Amino acid sequence: MNFKTVDDVALIRLIAEASPEALSELYDRYGRLVYSLALHILGEAETAEEVTQDVFFRVWEKAETYRAEQAKVSTWLSSIGRNRSIDLLRARGVRPEGHSLGWEELTPTAMPRHEGLDPEDGAMQAMQGERVRAAIASLPAEQRVALALAFFRGYSHSQIAEELDEPLGTVKTRIRMAMQKLRSLLVEEL
Repeated sequence: MNFKTVDDVALIRLIAEASPEALSELYDRYGRLVYSLALHILGEAETAEEVTQDVFFRVWEKAETYRAEQAKVSTWLSSIGRNRSIDLLRARGVRPEGHSLGWEELTPTAMPRHEGLDPEDGAMQAMQGERVRAAIASLPAEQRVALALAFFRGYSHSQIAEELDEPLGTVKTRIRMAMQKLRSLLVEEL
């Protein structure tokens, strides 16, 4: 069976029937999302990896508890990851607001290198890319995350609101404020 063509809900049903291939496909689709969310909350790559593994282990054990009428699979996975991450922080006596996610961790391939440019154009492009990265790094973490999900992961505002468990208006405001701040920072440098 080609699991790449199977929809998310059917994958969960197959996982409930103990299909390791279905679990592997689900991980391929959503492992990065769960990891990014855990990293955002925890601020530690190693612990975020542990949470990601734990989330998919729980899916393996509890797939039959998923209810498609209550949430999308991505939302369900994000909720499990968010709750597990917050549980870890509580166990440590740490509040989630104090952690920040690095832009590079959100968008490891966001700024591709352009081959075939002459050295002067390449240097100019590298300088512009560095200015953009610095401006993005100056944004508050909530704005960086929303911006990355919108522009580098292709999520709609509604999807971002679901994934982050935030009101739609909050997500729209964060993205708008991030874009305004980037525009003002980058225009000042020109």
